[in-house]
Amino acid sequence: MTDGAPRILYIDDDAGLCRLASRVLRRHGYQVTSAPDGATGLAEAAAASFDLIAVDHYMPGMDGLETLQRIRELPAPPPVVYVTGSDEGRIAVAALKAGAADYVVKTVGEDFFDLLSASFAQVLDRAALERDKARAEADLRASNARLEALLGEVNHRVANSLQLVSAMVGLQAGVLADQQARDALADTQRRIQAIAQVHRRLYTANDVESVDMRDYLGALVDELAETWSTDSAPRALRLAAEPIRLPTDKAVSLGVIVTELVTNACKYAYPADASGEVRVHLTRDGDDGFLLIVEDDGCGLSIGAAPRGTGLGTRLMRAMAQSLHSSLEYDPAHRGARAMLKASIA
Repeated sequence: MTDGAPRILYIDDDAGLCRLASRVLRRHGYQVTSAPDGATGLAEAAAASFDLIAVDHYMPGMDGLETLQRIRELPAPPPVVYVTGSDEGRIAVAALKAGAADYVVKTVGEDFFDLLSASFAQVLDRAALERDKARAEADLRASNARLEALLGEVNHRVANSLQLVSAMVGLQAGVLADQQARDALADTQRRIQAIAQVHRRLYTANDVESVDMRDYLGALVDELAETWSTDSAPRALRLAAEPIRLPTDKAVSLGVIVTELVTNACKYAYPADASGEVRVHLTRDGDDGFLLIVEDDGCGLSIGAAPRGTGLGTRLMRAMAQSLHSSLEYDPAHRGARAMLKASIA
């Protein structure tokens, strides 16, 4: 609403009624401009700013419905109150369908102007609420955009920091003579990279709250293949994943589990100088769940056998599975090793 009294444009070909309406409505606190026909009223509406327009139905040339339609086509048109005769309910309905904010039945006497003023007040209040709502929604969208940009920047910095930590771990491994210690640090690097990949996906995508697991696991598997596959002992890592989006924390947990399972398969499933294949599958499980399978065709697992190495990877996988409210299960009937995990997407 403009400063001061609301500005009203009253369009009616009855000059006497226009003068009377202007006088009465001014007493109700409105600034009133009148127009004798639709064309003149449309020109006034296009040239000046009004808070509300009242349009009579019966006018020569351009009638009320056409005038209403043309007003609605203006940039940012004000609300329109339609004025009809007492027995013209059909016309009132047509006006409302065409975009009128309200209608008032024209009668003889002061009651008409009281009803008109009350309608104006209600329509102006409703328009003010709609403007406030639109402004609040715009502010919220702007705030969300700023928040998403901030989260993107945070994820970018986290990914860069993790990359730096990974590089430092690699440098530390390079100066160690103990092969077991170097191998342990290499495993640590892979775990850090699995987490860093999540943050890289977050800051390069439009969604900063969830991760496309097909893209993420694809990048993760490619990195692991570069580490484990050699010319003398090629390790084929195959991924078949559906486009499932997971929240960030679940994506991190699943990435660490996949990293550990693939690493274990590449280390222990096949002889050191032999080739082999490791397959990663991620599919939907019902409407709101997913199923992860990591399998190989190697030597298999001995049920109840102690973990090879330090056992840290096993403890990590158990902790990550618990964070997903799930657990890893192994298929004893599979020729090699097959690890399975079911969890909910949300």
